[in-house]
Amino acid sequence: MFRHKCHLKEHMRIHTGDKPFKCEVCEKLFTQQGSLQYHMRIHTGDKPFKCEICDKMFGHKCHLKEHMRMHTGDKPFKCEVCEKLFTHQSSLQNHMRIHTGDKPFKCEVCEKLFTQQSSLRTHMRIHTGDKPFKCEVCDQKFAQQISLKIHMRKHNGDKPLKCQVCDKMLTHKRYLKVHMRIDTGDNSFQCEVCDKMLSEISHLKRHMKEHSEDKPFKCEICDKMFRHKYHFKEHMRIHTGDKPFKCEVCDKMFTQLFGLKSHIRKHTGDKPFKCEVCYKMFTQQSNLKKHMRIHTGDKPFKCEVCYKMFRQTDHLKGHMTMHTGDRPFKCEVCDKMFRQNDHLKGHMTIHTGDKPFKCEVCDKMFRQNNHLKGHMTIHTGDKPFKCDICEKMFSARFSLRNHMTIHTGEKAFKCNVCDKMFSFKSSLKRHMRKQVCRELAPWRTSPNISGQVAP
Repeated sequence: MFRHKCHLKEHMRIHTGDKPFKCEVCEKLFTQQGSLQYHMRIHTGDKPFKCEICDKMFGHKCHLKEHMRMHTGDKPFKCEVCEKLFTHQSSLQNHMRIHTGDKPFKCEVCEKLFTQQSSLRTHMRIHTGDKPFKCEVCDQKFAQQISLKIHMRKHNGDKPLKCQVCDKMLTHKRYLKVHMRIDTGDNSFQCEVCDKMLSEISHLKRHMKEHSEDKPFKCEICDKMFRHKYHFKEHMRIHTGDKPFKCEVCDKMFTQLFGLKSHIRKHTGDKPFKCEVCYKMFTQQSNLKKHMRIHTGDKPFKCEVCYKMFRQTDHLKGHMTMHTGDRPFKCEVCDKMFRQNDHLKGHMTIHTGDKPFKCEVCDKMFRQNNHLKGHMTIHTGDKPFKCDICEKMFSARFSLRNHMTIHTGEKAFKCNVCDKMFSFKSSLKRHMRKQVCRELAPWRTSPNISGQVAP
């Protein structure tokens, strides 16, 4: 029932669908003149309603009322299922879809369904590639504003989330949840194959690929296959030469973030990985794993020629050059060739005169670290090298090798003049001082050359 005839006429338009009031700008139609007047503020930008607390302006009085609830904390709309309160009725309607499972908004590209239109709009950026939010510091772009806000914490150092157990501060709510599981020991996700427990569902999904032979990501350049997309992306940088991670101290570039993090420890001196046997500290976990083989005696790398076992793969590679005769490392000063790069580095100190290794007892300087180690046995009296035949002890490995020729009868040093063989290089040198061989030697003008090792 209506008191006034004009109100009845306006009401009847709801049933008839009549919309006699037209916007001259966008031609939208309205049932009431007041609705048209409200609508026109969109085009004119008129905002006659002002918040007295924060001075924000609004085009409609109802919008001002809704806004005021932010200041008053009033939440008049209640969910009848979980009793959660909301400031806006539209927020309650969106929330109710969690309980009903209703997802009315559909992506026309991949047909994924969403509870809110805003979620659909954000999702569409995956297909369009649109990233409208840009970091003013590093120019990185993001599809969502919240992603930009979280990213900015890397630059400003803001860590607003605190662990209630150990007081550690974190940048992201997700990181806090994962961290809390570490502190509480909560590993809620179990692998059905090997029973391994993991703290995140995403970690479980990645772990499950380890049991599968499926490698869906293929490099089109070298045909290498990968289980994980991020491993594939990291691999592609080998071909592209892309090194997006930069050290702020020395400007060195890295293809992977963990490589940069490991490198940073060289500058900070941080060694977070500790050997539980001898308490030696390491900057990288991989170095600790290699070190542990000293204690366990594990030698997983085998030479296929002589079956000798090695603790590290680079030791095996260096050993293989003994069989191949390959000497790929060349001194640019004297053209001498070496089997291993560290041998070349040690050799270069002969030309540079550099002696970076210092004895802390007598201040004597050495070109190579192994020379220093050998020297230290003079002070310590340590003789770690033992003859397995007579049990005599030696401070240096080469001394043991020389000693072993007494037992084996091996004579590895040969005079180039008379072909006489000697067990020790020092014996050959003494022999070369004899008048006959010294005068007959075709290289007598080169006193540093005293003979050759017998093949």
